[in-house]
Amino acid sequence: MTARLENPTALMPDTVKAVNILYKSAHSAGLDPVVLELVHLRASQINGCGPCVDSGARAMRKAGQSDDRLFAVPVWRETPYFTEPERAALALAEYATRLADRADAVPDEIWDEAAKHFDEKQLAAIVLWIATTNFFNRINVTTRQPAPQNWG
Repeated sequence: MTARLENPTALMPDTVKAVNILYKSAHSAGLDPVVLELVHLRASQINGCGPCVDSGARAMRKAGQSDDRLFAVPVWRETPYFTEPERAALALAEYATRLADRADAVPDEIWDEAAKHFDEKQLAAIVLWIATTNFFNRINVTTRQPAPQNWG
């Protein structure tokens, strides 16, 4: 695949500063970083974002996550590999990514389940990270950014 445009964040350097602030903010809420990696990976899978799926899978591996968990993210409901808080975050990521798929985009039961496991600051961080991931997914998919070819 050939990119349609150099990565827009590289062309507009102030964007990188803003993204770094979002990253630091989302990662400062006292959440297990794996939860943020899971929601990033799941949203990116839904949106078909090669670079983000690649980086998300690599980040999970670097964080010591097993292949069982890594390979099961798309089918997290059907596997035993995820905790209840992780499941709540994954469900929230799916609903918040697929906003146009239903009239009540994020139903109360999805929000309430997440709220059972995370405090308000953590929920804010998860929502912020889902939105940031979707932001990058839309840039990368629209401009056809390829996943890096640094296998091995």
